[in-house]
Amino acid sequence: MKPKNLLLAWLGLFLVAAIPAQVLAAQTNVAVAANFTEAAKEIAGAFKAKTGHEASLSFGSSGQLYTQITQEAPFEVFLSADEARPKKAIEDGYALPDSRFTYAIGKLVLWSKNPALSAGPEALKAPSFEKLAYCNPLGAPYGAAAIETLKSLKLYEKLQPKLVQGENISQAFQFVDSGNAEMGFVALSQLAKVSGGSRWVVPQDLYTPIRQDAVLLKKGAANQAAVAFLAFLKSPDGVAIVKKYGYGVGDKN
Repeated sequence: MKPKNLLLAWLGLFLVAAIPAQVLAAQTNVAVAANFTEAAKEIAGAFKAKTGHEASLSFGSSGQLYTQITQEAPFEVFLSADEARPKKAIEDGYALPDSRFTYAIGKLVLWSKNPALSAGPEALKAPSFEKLAYCNPLGAPYGAAAIETLKSLKLYEKLQPKLVQGENISQAFQFVDSGNAEMGFVALSQLAKVSGGSRWVVPQDLYTPIRQDAVLLKKGAANQAAVAFLAFLKSPDGVAIVKKYGYGVGDKN
């Protein structure tokens, strides 16, 4: 290499090294299942502090988000509340094969703001409440788990007149939090910062485990921030936040 070209090459390397990390930072759009809202916000903050990249989060039921993905929504990463939709995203050509992994295992809780109600199977059998909240089982795995739990307890037929359905797990939570329902099935992660009331963590043998999978969408394949976000989610720092919100972690981590 000629001396002049060698000098330019060294100058280029010096300039790249001198650019602050924030200048090289990128941004990614992440579709997040509603039950993972608070955990995702904390992960996005830690991710930005660690890498300089920014994650823009959009929340909804997994079914709603998947429909948006098929309608060209600009999402680059998909954090679903189930494993079926990320798998389907790969099969339908929206996501990269081999990018799917289980980032959390959700836990279903029967929750009441009234400590005297003693949320649990005995309370479900008692006639002392009028409304029981849950979320749409077609779009949200936690709703399907709630129905499965009631059927396991042989209470589904009896309680059908008292069921009030939210579009997603956030709306089911709001029904109970606002007092419009005395009890409701929510995600344990939603109660991480809630004290008081009564809660019953539904035993795992009453419903199919809620394996929540993540996948890199093809729109994010060339975006370093999208790839880095999934890597951070699998890192010890990311896993610690997932556990902090009461989730289990998958063996694919």
